[in-house]
Amino acid sequence: MKTVVVLNGPNLNLLGTRNPEVYGRDTLADVERRCGERAAAYGLVADCRQSNHEGVLIDWVHEVRTSCVGLVVNAGGYTHTSVALRDALETVEAPVVEVHISDIQAREEFRHHSYVEQVAAAQITGHGIAGYEEAIDLVARLAGCVIGHQSSS
Repeated sequence: MKTVVVLNGPNLNLLGTRNPEVYGRDTLADVERRCGERAAAYGLVADCRQSNHEGVLIDWVHEVRTSCVGLVVNAGGYTHTSVALRDALETVEAPVVEVHISDIQAREEFRHHSYVEQVAAAQITGHGIAGYEEAIDLVARLAGCVIGHQSSS
């Protein structure tokens, strides 16, 4: 089966308890379940991973860069600081879609700049955890998948 990889960066393991007024009460398990369900609708498998460590995220990007049909990434704070993660994401041969639960443009000034955006096919911000499903929809569309089955292209 073809795989869409969903990478979550630092502090996203605390979803549901960290700043619920900003990020909501849904947990990372909720995000992963919804990603799995949305991917399955297209005949895809969602490979969901989370790490608080920049090097681990980079290693995972290297691992999947030629094998996935797309990569959805919420790099958390690394969005605004990590040129190294940006450079790794640039090597992904499939579409990369950046997701943020909150609207980073409506938050602190330091959150307005995204290194990830420079190498992503799209950026989805401020749609809560539904943004992950929107990102999978986009990856599936770019990969030629349709709801209910996967195209052979």
